[in-house]
Amino acid sequence: MPGSALNIALERESEIPLYRQLIAQLRAQIDGGDLPAGSRLPASRALARHLGLSRVSVVNAYSELKAAGYLSATAGHGTFVSQAGRGAFVARPRQSPDSPQPPRNAPATRQRASSIREMMRLARKPGLIDFSGGAPPSEFFPVRYLQDAINQVIERDGADALAYEAPEGYPPLRAAVRDYVRAIGINCRVDDVLITGGAQQAIDLVLQSLMRDGETLVTADPTYLGIIDIAEARRVHIHGIPIDEDGIRIDALEEALDHLRPRLIYVMPSYQNPTGHLMPLHRRRQLVRLAAQHRIPILEDEVYREFRYDGDELPPLKALDESGVVIHTNAFTKVLLPGIRIGYLVADGPYCQRLARVKQAADISTPGLNQRAIHLLLERGVLAKQLERNRLELRRRRVAALAAAQRYLPAGSQWKAPGGGLFLWVELPADGPSAAETFIAAIARDVAFAIGALFYTGEGGSGAMRLNFGIHKPETIEEGFRRIGAAHAALVADYRDVQRRAVL
Repeated sequence: MPGSALNIALERESEIPLYRQLIAQLRAQIDGGDLPAGSRLPASRALARHLGLSRVSVVNAYSELKAAGYLSATAGHGTFVSQAGRGAFVARPRQSPDSPQPPRNAPATRQRASSIREMMRLARKPGLIDFSGGAPPSEFFPVRYLQDAINQVIERDGADALAYEAPEGYPPLRAAVRDYVRAIGINCRVDDVLITGGAQQAIDLVLQSLMRDGETLVTADPTYLGIIDIAEARRVHIHGIPIDEDGIRIDALEEALDHLRPRLIYVMPSYQNPTGHLMPLHRRRQLVRLAAQHRIPILEDEVYREFRYDGDELPPLKALDESGVVIHTNAFTKVLLPGIRIGYLVADGPYCQRLARVKQAADISTPGLNQRAIHLLLERGVLAKQLERNRLELRRRRVAALAAAQRYLPAGSQWKAPGGGLFLWVELPADGPSAAETFIAAIARDVAFAIGALFYTGEGGSGAMRLNFGIHKPETIEEGFRRIGAAHAALVADYRDVQRRAVL
C-alpha cells in the first residue's frame, strides 16, 4: 500500500496541523536513515488517499521539504529523498533565537527559494488578482509627460542624447539629485552622487565594491528579496537579524557585529519591504552610531520613502551620518517609471570613487536619453505632482485593504496598518494552514500574494504573506481579500473534515 513503508502515524486530536505532522515525521525518517538518499516517495495523490488527507496538504508538505533540501523532484519521474537530505541538516546545539547564527546553508537555501518561486509562477495565470508584485500600478506612470520629455530632449540635444554619458552620470541630473537629497537633510556635493540603472544595480555595485567572496553582510530578517538574490549571486554570506515593529533590533545587531565581523549592513528604514515597518528616529540614531563605532558601512535603501501617508517625515540615515559610514540609495523607478531604470547612490568621496570605477567596468554608463528625460521631468515638477497624486490614491487603497483584511482574513491573523509603502504584511494564525498552503488554494480561486518565506535569509515566514494593496483599485482589493479568506477557510474546513475520518 502506498506510504506504508513511511510509517506515518498522524494524531487527529493534536493541535498541530496534520500537514505539519507529516513534514515532521518525514523529516525525522530521513534524518534517522529510515529513508535513505534516493528513496522514492509515493505520489501526492496516492499518499493523500492513504492517509486520509487532502492532496493540498501532501503537496505542501513535499514542497516545504523540497525547499529545505530534504526532497527533490523530477518531472515525470517522481519525488525522491535528496542526496543532500541528511548532510544539509547536521544536528547543532540549541542556541537562543537572538544569538548570532552561522551563515545560512547555501544549497538548502537555493533549493528552498527555487521551490517557492516555482509556486509563485502560478501567479502569472491570466485574469488572476495578483497582490504579489513590488511596484505601483502602471496607471500611475506619467507616460504622456515622458513622451514629451523624450521628444524635447532629442530635439534639444540631438545625437548627444544617444551617446555614452560619463560613468558617474549626466551632470545636470547629478546636480538635481544633490538638490533633492539636500532638501531631506543630506549634505553632499555633486561629486558624491552616482547615477545608476535603478536601485537594484546600486545595491549590486555596493556589494561588488565593498565585499569579497565568503564575506558576510547583515540585514533585517525578513528583508528585501533582491538583497538575498544579489548576495547569492556575488557569493557572499547573508545573516538575518531579528526585527521588532521599529525595524532591525540594535541589541541583536550589536551581538552579530561582535561575533561575525560583517563587512556591510543593509537596511530599508522607511516602509520596509516586506513588512512596511518605519524605523523611528531614535532607532535610526542608534544604528548610525553603532555602525560608526564598528567602522562598518551601512547601505540605506530608501525606494519607498516617498510613499508616506501618515506622520512626520523622518531624516534618512545619511542625514544623521557624521562619520561617512552611510551609503544612501534611491530610485525614480517606484515613483515615476519602473522601466526607465534610473536610480542613484550618495556616498562620501572615497566610496563614491570606488563605486564609479566598478560601475564603469560593469556597464560603461547608464543610458543618457533616460537620464536626460528624467532630469527634464524633475525640472518641470512632474515628480512632485506625481508623488502627491500617488499618495492620495494609495491612501484610499490602504483604507480599502485594511477594511477588507478585517472583514475577510482569518480570525487570529495579525497585521499592522502601514504608515507608508505599498504592502500589508499579514501573519496567519499559527495553528492553521501555512502561507504556502493558502497560496495554492488561493490560486485555484484566481488570487495570489507573495509567500512570506521568500523574504527570510534562512528559516522563517511560513505563516506570513505580503500583499501589495497599492497595485489594485479598492473594489478589486475587496474581492481579492475575500477570495484569500475563502481559500484559507476552505482549508481549515478540510482539516476538520479529515480529522473526523478514521485513519486507514
